[in-house]
Amino acid sequence: MNPNDVKLPKVKFIDEFKAFALKGNVVDMAVGIIIGAAFGKIVTSLVNDIIMPPIGLLVGGVNFTDLVLELKKATDVAPAVTWNYGNFIQVVFDFLIVAWAVFVAIKAISTLKRKEEAAPAPAPEPPAPSKEEALLTEIRDLLKAQALKK
Repeated sequence: MNPNDVKLPKVKFIDEFKAFALKGNVVDMAVGIIIGAAFGKIVTSLVNDIIMPPIGLLVGGVNFTDLVLELKKATDVAPAVTWNYGNFIQVVFDFLIVAWAVFVAIKAISTLKRKEEAAPAPAPEPPAPSKEEALLTEIRDLLKAQALKK
């Protein structure tokens, strides 16, 4: 058997992947994920650097990330086992701010869609007369013109 006689199936994998990857939905999703990751960093900084310090001052100068409950004391062999509930409080604030931002964005989009749907659609143009209607109109106009000449 000659190696040149062997017919290999056409490889469409790359073409199929290109078609999939370049679809609008996939590209839109990728952009959304990238923007979402950046937004998450902004929210984390907002909570850690802007919101939590004043709240910490209000409750006696507490840094929430330092709040822990020691479940087991440290030994020479093992570190202490702690329950880091302060960090959990920070993450809950992060979540609440992200949820609020998503809610506001969805509410704004819904309002815009409702306004768009409520706007009356422009009246459709009347259809062009058919050949028969055009011919009948022409005949009518000719008959009117003849009647006026009499």
